[in-house]
Amino acid sequence: MKKVLYTIILLLFGTASFAQTPAAPVSGPVLKKTKIKTPPKDGFYARKDVDSSVMVPFADVREEDVFYSKRVWREIDLRDTINSVLKSESSKLIEILMDAVANEELTVYSPKDTTSGKLLEDNDSFKIALTANEALTSARGTSEGDPDANGKVGAPIMKRLRPDEFLKYRIKEDWILDVKRSVFEPRIIGIAPMKMVEGNWQPVFWIYYDEARPLLSKSKLVNPANDASVLTYDDFFVRRLFSSNIVKETNPANKTIIEILNQTDPKDPRKLYESDRIKKGMSDYEQSLWEY
Repeated sequence: MKKVLYTIILLLFGTASFAQTPAAPVSGPVLKKTKIKTPPKDGFYARKDVDSSVMVPFADVREEDVFYSKRVWREIDLRDTINSVLKSESSKLIEILMDAVANEELTVYSPKDTTSGKLLEDNDSFKIALTANEALTSARGTSEGDPDANGKVGAPIMKRLRPDEFLKYRIKEDWILDVKRSVFEPRIIGIAPMKMVEGNWQPVFWIYYDEARPLLSKSKLVNPANDASVLTYDDFFVRRLFSSNIVKETNPANKTIIEILNQTDPKDPRKLYESDRIKKGMSDYEQSLWEY
């Protein structure tokens, strides 16, 4: 009996030793499911995109309905607190205009013209259109090119844009009395960025405002008084939210206030007095139109 038991045990061990061990299944690298994260909402509500805003068109004005018209030129100084929104770090007006000019979205005009052989340094009649390269060169300026191996100076190199140089804007506008609508209102004709050239503030080019309105109406203005504001640059100009001084009015000699007063001192306050006089004259004329 013991022999039979030993025989069975030996057979079991022999069978186990000759049995083939099953191969472990081959497994590839485990791929983790990436979770797509949407950026968090910057604020407690979804801000409306200003690009979807609609530009409010001006009312049509017929020539026979204009009983009175006066043209003035103003200068907007960005160093004034109320005008500093035009040079905010997140949105600068000069950068918006220069990008549009570089992309040929805007037509700009030369601030200089020749009449009877005389060079007009301050011309704003929109007669001479500039190419994009000419406009960029006028705004940025150029520097001497690098000399080659023979010492010959290369072609001039265009400088990079320095927004801090453009601290003033000049606007040309017409004040009209529309008897059909009984409205005395201004219409901006053109706008020109200005920079210091040889000690004087000069326009670098002129932009026809009606052509720039679609662009300005899609560019949001930084409003420090209200973060929920949807004001655009077009609203800033059309609603007269800026502070400015009149530098010229229509006159037979076609001279500015400084040229008429023959001023040499930039701090002479007489130009401000003359600007206020012109403003008051326009306001008095408007008040004289109505009876109470």
